[in-house]
Amino acid sequence: RGAADRVFMTSSGVGRILTPGLSGAAVRAGDRIILTGSVGDHGTAVMLAREKLLAGEDIKSDAAPLTEFVLKILADGLPVHAMRDPTRGGVAAALNEIARQAQVLVEIDEAHLPVKPGVAAACEALGLDVLQVANEGKMLIFVAPDAAEPTLNLIRASRYGREAQIIGAVKANPPGRVHLRTQLGTTRLLDPPTGELLPRIC
Repeated sequence: RGAADRVFMTSSGVGRILTPGLSGAAVRAGDRIILTGSVGDHGTAVMLAREKLLAGEDIKSDAAPLTEFVLKILADGLPVHAMRDPTRGGVAAALNEIARQAQVLVEIDEAHLPVKPGVAAACEALGLDVLQVANEGKMLIFVAPDAAEPTLNLIRASRYGREAQIIGAVKANPPGRVHLRTQLGTTRLLDPPTGELLPRIC
């Protein structure tokens, strides 16, 4: 009572499952990880708009429909094992969820992560980890290694996937963890977000 400005909205989705085996638990060692575009755009745009910060930065939300390339991937029968939208909690949360579900090691390369300069600068100024910032129009796709390039090319053919990159691969051990290879050549754990997520969107 008295919360959320007295407005509550509920939505429901009705449909059918096209690929029953598509799940975070289906990810396996050897899979390549595709990120369909730059990270952190949406959460950063929301934060700057709310707080009226860095007004000179041209940062826009990435909210977009992804059905065009997702349905094409499914129609072409490409060996995709999992798809996950890195929304609340960002890429870090989504990758950790999948690593735990499949009990595998997820390893990504910082040098291959697409981050727009304005977003990187804003996150640095605000003390935010861009990999924990919400996205609305991006997807993480886990695909068998021999189909990684064809899947990447299909995604890049869509207007919402032109910046897609292969950002890493899946290994067997140690299970349930995410490693980030830094641009300095070191490796660190990429932990899931803790505490209150900023900006709080949902």
